[in-house]
Amino acid sequence: MLQNETLHYLDNAATTMVNPAVAESIHKTMLEHWANPSSLYTPGYESKKLLEKARAAVAKTLGASAEEIFFTGCGSESNNIGILGAVLARRSWGNRIVVSGYEHPSVALPVERLRQQGFDVVVIEPDEEGHIAIEDFVQAVDKNTILVTCMHVNNEIGAVVDVNTLAQRVKEKNPRTAVHVDGVQAWLRMPINLQWIDSYAVSGHKIHAPKGVGALYLRKGYNIQPPYLGGGQEKGKGGGQEVGVRPGTENIPYAVGLAKAAVTLHKTLKEREKHLSGLNAYLRQGLAELPEVVLNSPQDAVAEVVNFSTNCIKSETMLHFLERKNIYVSSGSACSKGGASHTLQAMGLSALRADTAIRVSFCADNTKQDVDALLQELKQGLATLARIK
Repeated sequence: MLQNETLHYLDNAATTMVNPAVAESIHKTMLEHWANPSSLYTPGYESKKLLEKARAAVAKTLGASAEEIFFTGCGSESNNIGILGAVLARRSWGNRIVVSGYEHPSVALPVERLRQQGFDVVVIEPDEEGHIAIEDFVQAVDKNTILVTCMHVNNEIGAVVDVNTLAQRVKEKNPRTAVHVDGVQAWLRMPINLQWIDSYAVSGHKIHAPKGVGALYLRKGYNIQPPYLGGGQEKGKGGGQEVGVRPGTENIPYAVGLAKAAVTLHKTLKEREKHLSGLNAYLRQGLAELPEVVLNSPQDAVAEVVNFSTNCIKSETMLHFLERKNIYVSSGSACSKGGASHTLQAMGLSALRADTAIRVSFCADNTKQDVDALLQELKQGLATLARIK
């Protein structure tokens, strides 16, 4: 999918390039299935059928049923619905929320607002390697805990949490507690087991679909109170009646595109995992030859993400130096817009490591040539750029 051989795009955790086949499917759908799927006439019915076909395709990649999948505008919206919907439905009997200390802003900020509204929020911080202890979550759960939320794969360092085991342990202690998972960086990068999980958020632009589409898994029989009101689209069961989980006329072309991208990647999961593991090891080997560099990603992180610090060159300085060579990486979450890494701070790492951090994130289109170009220019940058004093 890379369009320019001189382009070394290594920021796929921020966004991926749209698969041309996905773009083609979207364009075709826009022209041929323009009718509103809620309309009662034939073109609307045909649009509805296509929407449900896309829903079933996305569900299959998650090991879910079609009725458990709801299309949204993005992963952030999915997280907001999952978190706020769970809390609204349970606030009559409890007020504790347990959350990890290095969540994406679309989780951290809604939880912070709930804290400001009087909810008892318990934050479970990662250790210095980026691991979250499941036992710490379980110990924080009590009879008043209405929600536990933890990301599956950290977007900055690639650390993995066994969220299904976490959910099982939480349910064993308090079966009424809802468990929401931000799965945006995990979906189609690793096998997913949703057996004990109540809600799970995914996003399109991390899997070579466009920005502006995502999905939310809601376990069958699970109850939320949707935070939005509208025309009742994307119906689910709640409070003994059908409710609109996400109102607004469905974006059928993008739902089709999301399904196309998901099915494409689902077929190549094992093959991609092998390729990306090789790139990950190759990059780590090259970084080990640079004495100033220290890794921030744990050894057992997903293969797609390698986070490291130079300990001497500010992240922004190095990013712009690499950009001049058509090498694109990041300093952490794109949603932080260049701000200090919340994840590295939560891990208790030094300000120097946070200020000099670089995140490399692969997709299947990347090659060893991309890694070689990065390592070559990193060495040049370390030798010539102004150092932090």
